[in-house]
Amino acid sequence: MSGLERYMPDFENRIDLSELQDKMEAVKREVKKVIVGQDQVINMLLMSILASGHSLIEGLPGVAKTLTAKLIAKSIQSEFKRIQFTPDLMPSDVTGSSILDLKSNEFEFKKGPVFGNIILIDEINRAPAKTQASLFECMSERQVTVDGHTYRMPRPFLVFATQNPIEHEGTYRLPEAQLDRFLFKIIINYPEFSHELQILQEHQAQKAEDKETLVNPVITGEDIIAFQDTVKAVYAHEEVLHYIAQIIVQTRVNPNLTLGASPRASIAILEASKASAALLGRDFITPDDVKYVAPSILGHRVMLTPEKEMEGFTTAYMIKQIVDGVEIPR
Repeated sequence: MSGLERYMPDFENRIDLSELQDKMEAVKREVKKVIVGQDQVINMLLMSILASGHSLIEGLPGVAKTLTAKLIAKSIQSEFKRIQFTPDLMPSDVTGSSILDLKSNEFEFKKGPVFGNIILIDEINRAPAKTQASLFECMSERQVTVDGHTYRMPRPFLVFATQNPIEHEGTYRLPEAQLDRFLFKIIINYPEFSHELQILQEHQAQKAEDKETLVNPVITGEDIIAFQDTVKAVYAHEEVLHYIAQIIVQTRVNPNLTLGASPRASIAILEASKASAALLGRDFITPDDVKYVAPSILGHRVMLTPEKEMEGFTTAYMIKQIVDGVEIPR
């Protein structure tokens, strides 16, 4: 037995993924009416949705970080909320607070903007640590606790957060505990020449037209919930689980890293690999799925030693070395 058959005993799909693929392709088509040359970013965000994970989108100003996230949210018929993070934003401005009702003389909880299906947090690293910490519980446990009362988040619940590179003025570095709650960290780079030209040509052709009006909802929140449940049933061979575990352990023993990946990272790789396989129409994962998702999952979870940073090494380079160094099950 070799090739794909090795990782799926029956090889034939046990799960019908045709509707999932069709709907996700429809979302891609809608977003690409406006966004040019960001296929990788769009694909990663769709995998994040299917894996019930949150995504951190990083890039320089003007590369359509916010617009891409907004358009994906617009293609889904669900409750969308946008929160602009600023230095003076308070935790209660995000989660909500208890307010005294003068008529009943009792406190009533007023939900904050974080209560929704798809939450876009714009420039998350513009707010200080105490405001960022307000997201810990809702992102990892999908609930908010205020004054001893717990309030559940609706399903689906997904956070897309944008940030400028931390070297930029007026930004706060996200703590490791916050970063670990994001499934992916997705880097958006400047477009290449052909895409830059296409952006100009399309902008000229549309003239005064609002580009966001071109995107229509093509999928419902109920569809997302159903697809997320379907993705959880994607099969993972024992050898692939062993492969994921080896990669994670290597991040912890590598002498060039001061911080390795947590068990949450290994689970994230498994769930994201399932989403990757489902988008490709497979109901089982392979080492190629693992290799595809691992850099965006590990990049924000590991930390270089100061010596390696001074030498100009990057976490992306070290992760590639680690992943390439782990033997692929044959």
